[in-house]
Amino acid sequence: MPPPKAAKGEYIETDTGNKISRRSQIHGTQHIILGGKTVIQAEAVIRGDLFRTASSVAAQDPKNPSTPPPNAPSVAITVGRYSYISKSAILRPPSRLHRGMHSFYPLKIGDHVFVGEGAVVEAASLGNHVHVGKGANVGSMAIIKDFAYVLDGAVVPPGMVVPSWCVVGGRPARIVGEVGEGYGVEGAEGGMARERYRVVGRP
Repeated sequence: MPPPKAAKGEYIETDTGNKISRRSQIHGTQHIILGGKTVIQAEAVIRGDLFRTASSVAAQDPKNPSTPPPNAPSVAITVGRYSYISKSAILRPPSRLHRGMHSFYPLKIGDHVFVGEGAVVEAASLGNHVHVGKGANVGSMAIIKDFAYVLDGAVVPPGMVVPSWCVVGGRPARIVGEVGEGYGVEGAEGGMARERYRVVGRP
């Protein structure tokens, strides 16, 4: 009787140390950049297939010399180092109507960012050391600056700018406090990125 085959681990580990669950849904991988040591949990959905095409840029501004060549791959989503995308979270590039055309814009996520379970992020950018709580919704083109904290279930309206070191909560979200001084320090709240990364995929 042949020996039983070893079960495949849940996570695929890339050359740069990203740990990606085999049960996550990643669309348009050629339009996604992961900075390294990023964790993507099961059932997380990353929509790299929603990207801004060269033709849509040219159509919006034909005189724009920075229009990429037609075959250039567009970046839809960039995720920094030690960021953690929890189970069932959704990352989707922001979009808006511009001169009658529906266009997508890049979603940029910084380093040491935590996106909670079931959260939906359509922001233009999340800074470094940002925490997005469980079930939170960050609307299209919102900007969350460094060290900001979005509480569980908060709904950040489209286009809102959340300043650094602020805590936002509610539906719609508003500033409800400030992040404490030790936030983001390794070992303290907001500074757990390396520890979270280390334990992923361990038996």
